Amino acid sequence: MADSASESDSSSVDGAMVAPSPLTREQFQKRVESLQQENRVLKMELETYRLRVKTLQEENRELRQVSVNIQAKAEQEEEFISNTLLKKIQALKKEKETLALNYEQEEECLTNDLSRKLNQLRQEKVQLEQSLEQEQEALVNKLMRKIERLEAQTLAKQSNLEQLRREKVELESTLEQEQEALVNRLWKRMDKLEAEKRLLQERLEQPPSAPPSPRDPSRDTPAALGAHVARLRGELARLRAQLHDTQQEHHEKVAQFAQEERQIREENVRLQRKLQLEMDRREALCRHLSESESSLEMDEERHFNEMSAHGMRPRTVSSPIPYNPSPNSSRPLSPGIQGPGMMLGAIPREALSPSSPMNRCQTCGQPLFHPSGPVPPPGFLLPSPSPPMVSMLPPHPASFPSSNQARARTSSQERFCKGASTAQAAPAHHLPSVNPAPHTMPAAASPMMD
Repeated sequence: MADSASESDSSSVDGAMVAPSPLTREQFQKRVESLQQENRVLKMELETYRLRVKTLQEENRELRQVSVNIQAKAEQEEEFISNTLLKKIQALKKEKETLALNYEQEEECLTNDLSRKLNQLRQEKVQLEQSLEQEQEALVNKLMRKIERLEAQTLAKQSNLEQLRREKVELESTLEQEQEALVNRLWKRMDKLEAEKRLLQERLEQPPSAPPSPRDPSRDTPAALGAHVARLRGELARLRAQLHDTQQEHHEKVAQFAQEERQIREENVRLQRKLQLEMDRREALCRHLSESESSLEMDEERHFNEMSAHGMRPRTVSSPIPYNPSPNSSRPLSPGIQGPGMMLGAIPREALSPSSPMNRCQTCGQPLFHPSGPVPPPGFLLPSPSPPMVSMLPPHPASFPSSNQARARTSSQERFCKGASTAQAAPAHHLPSVNPAPHTMPAAASPMMD
């Protein structure tokens, strides 16, 4: 535009100095028409831009309205969600209270059922212990065999994997050597071909008066050289195809080895999961056994405490520790004290009278009776106040007993069960003269100790 204005000014100045020619008038008219055309185009573009601005402003207003609507809708949804969550929380609280009440009622019912089934559980305790011990021993042996078999399979698969890796490395090395040899051969042939090509070009560039070459003239013909070049190209293509086939075979072998390795790893992971599941089953069985033993022992001790509180002893448990009163107590024993199967009131009064031949031990101060009548049964050896205690520690998965420990545990528990059955079979009014020590369970006899 500035150029046209300057041109128009210069032309007007020239026109003022020189008379205008028809050629310049036509140029001015064309210039004016072009400027008018440009002005119209610019006006149209201005109108289009104004329309675009209006449409964009309208879209902006619509987008703002949509954002406001979306925000309001989001607030409504948040409020609705919060209300629903509050309702759900209140319903869950009510359900929790009802569940707590139901749990208390069920707990009371279970307590009553356990108290009713106590006698039946005592009778089934020995059989259950024996069956559980046998099952546990069989399960432990089975798991040990499975573990050994899985370890052997894992070692075999690891050895196969190592062998496959070595074969893979060897194949890769041989393939690299073959590729390197093939590339070297190709480079040598290419060098030879280039040398022959240069020689041929030199021979072609020589003048006609040059002496003939001592080489075979039949090979210097263009047809022979073309055939030789074609043969070399065919051999090069064949070698390239062979190299491509070798690379493809190498990639296929690598993919096959990778797939075999992945399958072996998946098999190893599956076997490890199976082993973990077996260990979890074993731990759950041991935990169930320990819980049943602990519940039986607690029920038995509660029943024992109830019977001892009522002055009744349903069974006799011998204790190697005799009743040792305090050395400072010089008062004789009351005749109303009950022994482990008889009452001390049944002993003749002459044996407890001061005139009877009795004295005290010089070391512990315990009264020694020497009755003149028949010797009563030794009722002063009081039993232990509670059955043998078993540690209530939770089982540790790393300390499960082996097969030898399970066999030792089975034999020790059989001895303990035999001692308990003989003690229950003995009458309440008869006690042996010598109280044997109770067979205590070894440290690995109970899964709770494990």
